[in-house]
Amino acid sequence: MRDFPLPLALTARLSPVVVLAAAGWALSSGPATPADAHNEGHKTGTSSPSAPSTTAVSKSYDAAPAPCGSVAAKTIKSLVPGAKTAGKEIQSTDSKLRRTCSWNALKGYDYRWLDVSFEVMDSDEAAQKAYKDRLAEKSGGGDVPGLGDSGYSVVNLTTEDKQQTREGEVVARVSNVLVVTTYNGSDFENKKAPSTDEINKGAIKAAKDAVTALKGSQ
Repeated sequence: MRDFPLPLALTARLSPVVVLAAAGWALSSGPATPADAHNEGHKTGTSSPSAPSTTAVSKSYDAAPAPCGSVAAKTIKSLVPGAKTAGKEIQSTDSKLRRTCSWNALKGYDYRWLDVSFEVMDSDEAAQKAYKDRLAEKSGGGDVPGLGDSGYSVVNLTTEDKQQTREGEVVARVSNVLVVTTYNGSDFENKKAPSTDEINKGAIKAAKDAVTALKGSQ
């Protein structure tokens, strides 16, 4: 069979880059000194210091789990036929905070690509903000009930040189971690893309595996 060159958009495709939202939390000062205590301090020449209080940061995860073991082998075989189930981890500037694994293969004329990323935030609040920011960038999708603390899925179709590619992205938040799953596909024989339903269900299936793996990593 002849080799079919991949479209420029696919050959140049990089794993999704998500800007990590880092929240800076300052220690708050203690309650204000009452007026009578303040006046008494002036009389005696002493001051009544305020005791500092700390605000607890809510988070469950300190590091990202191994992404290439987060999706079941049977899921990889069904979503990315012909791909090595071990996957390939993408190099990260800080593997403790962000780790990504990628699977891709061309079987016959059908091309499939799957990415799964774990992004660890400083707190639940920071993850909630990052989650909302991501949804604002990826409008047009819908909620995925039962996926982590919150889940969202969106599918888009692109066309380049008459070749269609359909891509689905699922974003899930689990405590202070975002789990981002990207799944896309093309058919190089008829230049059509897989259906929205196929891509959406595939992305959600991989996302569920990844969320389960994250919860089991504690």
